[in-house]
Amino acid sequence: MKIATDIGGTFTDLVYTDEKGNLHFDKGHTTPGHFEDGILNVLERHVTEDSLVESFIHGSTVIINTLTERKGGKVGLITTKGFRDVLEIARGNRPDLYNFKYKKPTPFVERYLRQEIDERIDYKGNVLKALNIEEVSQIVNKFKEIGVEAIAISLIHGYKNPMHETQLKEEILKIWPEVYITLSSETIKEYREYERTNTTVLNSYVKPIAHAYLKSLKEKLSTIGITEHLNIMQSNGGTTSFEKAMELPINLVESGPVAGMFGAAKLGELLNESNIIAFDVGGTTAKCSLITNGKVNVTTDYYIERNEKFAGYPIKTPVVDIVEIGNGGGSIARVDQFGSLKVGPDSAGANPGPVAYDLGNMQPTITDANVYLGRLSLENFDNPASINKIEEALIASIAKPFHVTAEEAAQGILDIANSNMLNALKLISIRKGYNPEDFTMVAFGGGGPLHAINLAEELNMKKVIIPYGSSVFSALGMMMTEYRQDYIQTNLMDFDNNRIADIQKNIDIAIESAYSEAPLSKDHYLFEINYDLRYKGQEHAVKLNASNITITEAELSHLAEAFHFKHKQEFSFDLLDTPIELVNLHLTIYGKDEAVQFKELDFSNVDVTTCIKSKRQLYVKGTGWIEVNVYDQQKLVPGYVIFGPAIVENPTSTVVISEKQSIEIDTYGNMIVEMEGK
Repeated sequence: MKIATDIGGTFTDLVYTDEKGNLHFDKGHTTPGHFEDGILNVLERHVTEDSLVESFIHGSTVIINTLTERKGGKVGLITTKGFRDVLEIARGNRPDLYNFKYKKPTPFVERYLRQEIDERIDYKGNVLKALNIEEVSQIVNKFKEIGVEAIAISLIHGYKNPMHETQLKEEILKIWPEVYITLSSETIKEYREYERTNTTVLNSYVKPIAHAYLKSLKEKLSTIGITEHLNIMQSNGGTTSFEKAMELPINLVESGPVAGMFGAAKLGELLNESNIIAFDVGGTTAKCSLITNGKVNVTTDYYIERNEKFAGYPIKTPVVDIVEIGNGGGSIARVDQFGSLKVGPDSAGANPGPVAYDLGNMQPTITDANVYLGRLSLENFDNPASINKIEEALIASIAKPFHVTAEEAAQGILDIANSNMLNALKLISIRKGYNPEDFTMVAFGGGGPLHAINLAEELNMKKVIIPYGSSVFSALGMMMTEYRQDYIQTNLMDFDNNRIADIQKNIDIAIESAYSEAPLSKDHYLFEINYDLRYKGQEHAVKLNASNITITEAELSHLAEAFHFKHKQEFSFDLLDTPIELVNLHLTIYGKDEAVQFKELDFSNVDVTTCIKSKRQLYVKGTGWIEVNVYDQQKLVPGYVIFGPAIVENPTSTVVISEKQSIEIDTYGNMIVEMEGK
């Protein structure tokens, strides 16, 4: 039995395999404040102490929630003498250039908690001044007095030579063995002092919370016999052990969402769709990511809380490139102080949830708008409210202020939500030089299939794929991930034939380091190399994937040509006569032959003649109410085609297609939606 669980803002998802390798799904309500309880609630319905569990993979929003809600531990920072204010100085490239009231992000570590120590290493890793050990006890005593829970150590050029950081950690642990410590050299090995220091600080900030959460989860899992092979999803699209996650929890900042993006890439590989826009709508947020040539885009330029007016906080660890907005099924619609209709980012969450949950909320949400317009059925809710109660909420909050009907109010909510989602989709496609018409959308999450068709129409896309088990697809994606670790090292040098031997030497060192940390023997792993390249004298780099782990003159020439093309695509210009410089070497180690694969389903017992379950009134913008067939997805077989307008639903997700669109089920249980004129 293999198990994957994913905690969302509203639901906790479960995917598991039985003894024959068949996939099974379930969902339970998320339990805010004690997320592990929600996991146990859904697991106990299917797992007993007698179950033979081969692997357990977990995805969680605990880290990102700790950061955004500012509920982490009290952190003390130690840095090189003269660099105490690197977090305060930050960067000058503010996003809102003409805002004269702009304020820089407030550091997570206040100034009185930032201490300097006398030492210095240069950019080549040479020791210029030895670490002053005598200063350590004074710093530690001060931290103890002011209640520090975790220490972040980020010394200048520690990425090139970690010697002083390691010495400092050893000395602190002699005096204070129980304190949580994070070294920048163990977190990232890249230059950029502000980003490296901030990442180290944020890891220390969430470390006490992550340690307590994973320890509690581990203890509760043991009560139902799950004690071994405990893994957690990382932001880079791979898995790691609970123990490693406790040391570097910042690598879990997008733990849950990235699994769905990885699963979308795997599904695209299966269906010969190499260019995909992965689109995930849950109860709280909508997320999207671009997959090109079958590759999930991993970046180290990730920020939390960044928007058009706020610079956010950099986290320089490998993260699948995702755009996320606060629009999900539970996002609340309201009229703001200027009389405009707004949807999100505030969410009704799991409790009280949308008005349709009948748990006391009377503020309409995206889910309520979909229910009222006939796009969702109240029959699929645990304890549904009456349609009249939803209508009352729509009229009181939206229709009355705008002097419109309840239908127009609900449609307005969906229009605003879809507009917000459309902007996110454009950010990861058009804004990066890609034409959405060249891509297929894979839509998942509880709300993804419901909104994807309208958004694909707006982007003039050719096809939408609704995966089998779409509402729990992120958890399913976890089942398909392998062990993965990233090794990124800044190595500034010319990227030309004269440096091939030096580049290869650094690759070989990285490979040996990866092997030394991997839990299994060498034949279980594959490697991938990416190079961060830039024009000499320029600031920003472009990441390029290499075809193999051996650098040759032919490979270098091919990469140089690809660099010019991609630089022009991303930055709108190229400098063909300017030398190219290597910034970072990025090696990734993957486990192989460990993951669950998609399987063809057995449709032999499915009676397709009963697939139409009912008729329903559906509100269509510009037309009004029409009657459509409602199909039971679980009664559809490969080859059966549904022409719109129609609704296809299962207990946890719904698809609505318009006239001239069609849906067909494939042998894997996926719904293939062909768009009009495509």
